[in-house]
Order: sequence, then C-alpha cells, then structure tokens
Amino acid sequence: MTSLFRAIAAAAAAFAAAVQAGQALAETMSFKADLKPGPGITSQGTGNLTATYDTDSRKLSWKGNVSGLTGNPTVAHFHGPAEPGQNAGVLIPAAGIKMGEFEGSTTLTNDQAKVITADKTYFMIHTPTNPGGEVRGQVTKAQ
Repeated sequence: MTSLFRAIAAAAAAFAAAVQAGQALAETMSFKADLKPGPGITSQGTGNLTATYDTDSRKLSWKGNVSGLTGNPTVAHFHGPAEPGQNAGVLIPAAGIKMGEFEGSTTLTNDQAKVITADKTYFMIHTPTNPGGEVRGQVTKAQ
C-alpha cells in the first residue's frame, strides 16, 4: 500500500507542477494607441485605444473613444504588419465602432497574435469623408 500511495502522490505532484507551469506561461499583455488624423487628412478627430491580449485564450479585447471626426465611423480595423507610418492591409476587423466610447473583442489566430505582440499593428477608423481612414494610431505595448 505504501508504494501505491507514493506513486499516487508523485503523480499528483507532477500534475500540479504541470498545471502551475502552464499558468505561469499564460500572460495578459496590455497595449495602447493614440488616434490622430493620418497624413494629409483634414480632421479634428482624436481618440485613444487600450487593448489587452490573453496569451492563454488568445482573446484580444479593446476599449477606446473617439471624437471630432468629420462624420460617424463607417468601419474600423487593426492593420498590419506595419512599422510606424507604414500602411498595411486589414489584420483584424473591429465591428461596432461609433463616435464616443467603443469596445470589442475577438479571438486571434497565432499569426494575428504574432503581429499584435510585435508592435507591428495600427488601429484605424474610417468615415464617409475619409474612406481610406481618418484617424489612426500605432498599437504598442503599454508601459
């Protein structure tokens, strides 16, 4: 009975260590972006975005606000991969963006997560007057 008890105790300890190691690898990362008119855009639009990314569930959640746009937002996206000042295609759609406060979330693919966590993404809000994008901000890790 003693050797069976030791085997069960050892297995339980190994399982607990594995669970703790997995939890230690999970992380919540924070990001931010200051939204301003893009080059050549005439707008009083400003805003900000904060986001968190849970590395375990791969869930990206964001909150933000925007004001002073030339019209109501039509669409918004995370674009990437792109260094600051560069343009890139849509990486992650951000539905439900409106003037004032907004929020949303989505589950990322591994490729999307790599781009977001590498600070190679910008967030852009589009309007009828500026269908190519009115305000944008580079998404970077919050300090």
